[in-house]
Amino acid sequence: MGPSVVVVGGGILGLAVAAHAAQRGTKVTLLEKEDHWAAHQTGHNSGVVHAGPYYRPGSLKARMCAAGNASMIAFARDHDIPYAVPGKLIVATDDSELDGLHELHRRAEANGVPCRLIDADEASEYEPEVYAVEALRVETTGIIDYPAVCRALAEIASRHGAELHTGARVTAIHDTADGVVVEHEGGEARGALLVNCAGLQADRIALLAGVEPEVRIVPFRGEYYELVPERRDLVRGLIYPVPDPQLPFLGVHLTRMIDGSVHAGPNAVLALKREGYRWRDIDLRDAADALTYPGFLRMASHNLETGVREVTRSLSRSAFAASLARLVPRIERRDIVRAGAGVRAQAVRRDGTLADDFVIQRSRHQLHVLNAPSPAATSALEIAAYLVAETGVPA
Repeated sequence: MGPSVVVVGGGILGLAVAAHAAQRGTKVTLLEKEDHWAAHQTGHNSGVVHAGPYYRPGSLKARMCAAGNASMIAFARDHDIPYAVPGKLIVATDDSELDGLHELHRRAEANGVPCRLIDADEASEYEPEVYAVEALRVETTGIIDYPAVCRALAEIASRHGAELHTGARVTAIHDTADGVVVEHEGGEARGALLVNCAGLQADRIALLAGVEPEVRIVPFRGEYYELVPERRDLVRGLIYPVPDPQLPFLGVHLTRMIDGSVHAGPNAVLALKREGYRWRDIDLRDAADALTYPGFLRMASHNLETGVREVTRSLSRSAFAASLARLVPRIERRDIVRAGAGVRAQAVRRDGTLADDFVIQRSRHQLHVLNAPSPAATSALEIAAYLVAETGVPA
């Protein structure tokens, strides 16, 4: 069988792989179970183009985020996609956070991220309403319309001959002597290689393909608020807290979006449905998979205090506003209104540790992207190039 790839998943990563491979003459079939692109993680995130100060130097996240920041902004510029590069502040709001802030500075410098430590007075020049004892100014953080990026990638892939199918839920996967056969609700697709970019369903696609995934997906819902229009002037760009180094979440933050609105969040609470964006969204299989998985139980037992805090913030607008007020003291409960949610596909190992890097698992005719949360959208073009190179498709 000649160069041919079946891609599962029509988020930004799957579409980037399809576009990248198709441009190199590969026969590409992409299968997306929903009726439109970017239906889940890509279409429900905060639209940030990350610069890369958080990630362990030398990791895939660190390498691909730095390169992805540049390539994503260049892609937006070349395809007339709305974007801006306002930079951001990561702020320490008391002395206990200074060690964490300085560690981020060390990582940022090791990762080649343009940044500098600044004092409270200089922080207020960027964000007059911010409270900080010290801050890290990150120059290259941007914002972008990721669904628009997906539409552009789909157009590029189609123009170069890729077959893109929505409403094509995968039902079975079979390894053959020279490739894979993927059955879906609209028929079947054949290829020399399967590339699994299914996000929240990635571990299940791996299991369907006969591969035991080294991690399992536990869904965490991230809920957003936004500032009411008359209070948007409290935030000029992006304001982040110093994150908990033991967790992969960046903490509740403030982001001025492309349309001028200011989003606040997300928090992180266990979702009882992999694609459940509200508390009342419950899927018994999804809930049972998470709650009976030994890795989740071990993780939860070590993070009870954090879990209680996140649930409280989910249920209480006052608690959510109080978290924001640590960064911008003038924010009050009445200044925020709910603004939707996203669900993060968090990969958890059986021992309860959270995967802190992209996880890509390979078998004979298959590549499975089992952990690609933030900064995967930022890094999508770089991850796609890496995956296509891994397939052995000629450049």
